[in-house]
Amino acid sequence: MIDRKLFLAAASCLMLVVAANAQSSKIDELLNAETARLVETYKMLHAAPELSGKEEKTAAFVAKELRALGYEVTERIGKYDQPGVTAYGVVGLLKNGVGPTVLVRADMDALPVEEKTGLPYASRVKTKNDAGQEVSVMHACGHDTHVASFLTTAKLLVQLKDQWKGTLMLVAQPAEETIGGAKAMVQDGLYTRFPKPDYLLGLHAWGSPAGTVGYVPGYFMASADSVDITVRGVGGHGSRPEATKDPVVVAAQIVLALQTIVSREISPLDPAVVTVGSIHGGTKHNIISDEVHMQLTVRSYKAEVRKSLLTAIERIAKGVALTAGIPERLAPIVKFSPSYAPATYNDPTLTARLGAVLEKTLGKDRVFKADPVMGSEDFGFFGLEGHQIPGFYFFIGVFSPEQIVESQKNGTPLPSNHSSSFAPANPEPTLKTGVKAMTSLVLDLMKK
Repeated sequence: MIDRKLFLAAASCLMLVVAANAQSSKIDELLNAETARLVETYKMLHAAPELSGKEEKTAAFVAKELRALGYEVTERIGKYDQPGVTAYGVVGLLKNGVGPTVLVRADMDALPVEEKTGLPYASRVKTKNDAGQEVSVMHACGHDTHVASFLTTAKLLVQLKDQWKGTLMLVAQPAEETIGGAKAMVQDGLYTRFPKPDYLLGLHAWGSPAGTVGYVPGYFMASADSVDITVRGVGGHGSRPEATKDPVVVAAQIVLALQTIVSREISPLDPAVVTVGSIHGGTKHNIISDEVHMQLTVRSYKAEVRKSLLTAIERIAKGVALTAGIPERLAPIVKFSPSYAPATYNDPTLTARLGAVLEKTLGKDRVFKADPVMGSEDFGFFGLEGHQIPGFYFFIGVFSPEQIVESQKNGTPLPSNHSSSFAPANPEPTLKTGVKAMTSLVLDLMKK
């Protein structure tokens, strides 16, 4: 005799599988109809990149496309710390009854890199940076992929309105590369002028196989702080060091002492990085300079670890100078940049749910748990302090099987993000994976 409860449970599971398969097929059908336009949009964006803070044309294009789809669009959202600088953030809202609010984010800016991919649609753009210098511009971090897939996802979700309810909040963000755009949008009332989201979603192109998706539960990407240290001394002739207080020697001792922060003050179970990326001092062989300038990048996941790192940096810089006999009035000047990237954190409960959705939609063989990275980005600002709003951020692969085989054969590493050669040789699988993944996640979070 068949147990009625077991029969009903099995039937219910079967119905869910059938519904999921039907939904996936519908997404495929709509996506296939949009593929040519999707790739065309990507190539157009790739060939016309704009630097951080200068995304005027890209933002206008995004706004125009969203309006044509029926979204309620607001432009120029963002308030930078620097006065008088225009922010080109775009918000598109689509209300579809009572339900959750889901924020989907794409970043729009490019990098000051001269493209060397050799693609027929490669960027040849040159422009002036904020310092007035002429620089080449390239989408060397995949933001063109993000925007193109974002717009196609927006269209598919309009076509699938009968399958979801709530408020869809699409955010096209400026200035991710300079870690300022997300903060600027939040400072400009993103969650008071518009609904505060229940969930956050974002994706990023990555150097993994095209057609695959990777994610990490919990901390995914590190926070990033920039620190400037000016080591001051008493300059003089190189032949009379006893009459000086040499800031070059003090700076060298500070560089070495800083390495003990991670090795001796932070738990080995908590990832952290302190890197001195730049050090400049002196003008001539036989002159002991008055000062040395150092630039640091500092990475961590946990807020308390970040605080410990920054506190220790200042303490060590000033302490080393003191032991070298630098007078207190000439103590090192330590400046922490107000622009920092918070850690990217995937809510574990939400990640378990959405990871299962990706496996059902794309297939288990195309979804993997990635390793956390110490690279950074500013998506975490949208979650507010303490990860108040649960978010899910994932990677989409860009490299074809042929590229991977060639790399393994020749022993030449595949180009990484920010490389002048970073771009998918064939963008279609990457773009379609991004659209299908994001669309399926939104439908799950907002399902009727």
